[in-house]
Amino acid sequence: MDTNGIRLFVLAAELLNISSAGRQLGLAPSVASARLSKLEVQLGADLFHRSTRKVTLSTEGAEFLPYAREILAQEDAALAALGKGSSNVSGTLRFAASSTFVQRFVAPILPEFLERYPGVNVELKLSDTQVNLIEGGFDLALRNYAVEDSSLIGRKLAEDKRILCASPSYLKKYGAPNTPEDLIRHQLLVFMNSKPRKLISERDKQAGSFPPPKGKSRVICDDGASMRIAAKAGVGVCMSSLWNIHSELEEGTLVRVLPDYKIDDQAAIWLVYPKSNVLTSKVRVFIDFLVEKIGDSATLANLKIS
Repeated sequence: MDTNGIRLFVLAAELLNISSAGRQLGLAPSVASARLSKLEVQLGADLFHRSTRKVTLSTEGAEFLPYAREILAQEDAALAALGKGSSNVSGTLRFAASSTFVQRFVAPILPEFLERYPGVNVELKLSDTQVNLIEGGFDLALRNYAVEDSSLIGRKLAEDKRILCASPSYLKKYGAPNTPEDLIRHQLLVFMNSKPRKLISERDKQAGSFPPPKGKSRVICDDGASMRIAAKAGVGVCMSSLWNIHSELEEGTLVRVLPDYKIDDQAAIWLVYPKSNVLTSKVRVFIDFLVEKIGDSATLANLKIS
């Protein structure tokens, strides 16, 4: 199979413009169109829907795209192993991550990464809802739990300590809970589809859970930043990662609830990538950069609970 045709297909799929993709590869529009047509004949499928006004990926093209990216990654890695190919790190890195985490920690350091690696572009898919790496064609993702999927490989970035918190205004109005059982009488702000987490203390290893079985989940949310804002506004008691609310704890706009109890889930932040993919240079340098700047030995290690 012609990898030059595959490279053209991947670029055309990203740009949704065959002529522009061809020009970036030094091809005339007619040559680019002919090369893609040849690839489609080889595959026995139409990869694009073409009209006079626009180009869109076909269902077959969307299904083939992640495999096409992997073929190119394998080729680049093979050439690098032989001492061939470009010595510079380059390409577009597709990174899926929590929008809340990226806003707090990744976006502020992106200029330094881009300056360090001028040949790399970063495409961010930001959502606190989990995405499928392989089907979405992502190079790398950030997850807040250990890798359970056998098709993925993970590198631990940092611990993910979580606490219960609420605003001073809410606690003034409703009072502070003294035991996990007291949470039943409070308004709760809960992350969507989250499983109950055990609350334990030195005195009681089975103290309770959050949310409690009979608790009042007044607000359910799927975005960490919105949960933080709602908690500050006095919606209720919520569970949050320390990295998400550390500034508010320092300012006093959020305070810890049930400080004698800890959440027993051993959560951590992981960087994961498909096992079937070669760890390309663009992915490797981005992982190393994140570990250097915000890993357990850097920014996240310095977060303290007030």
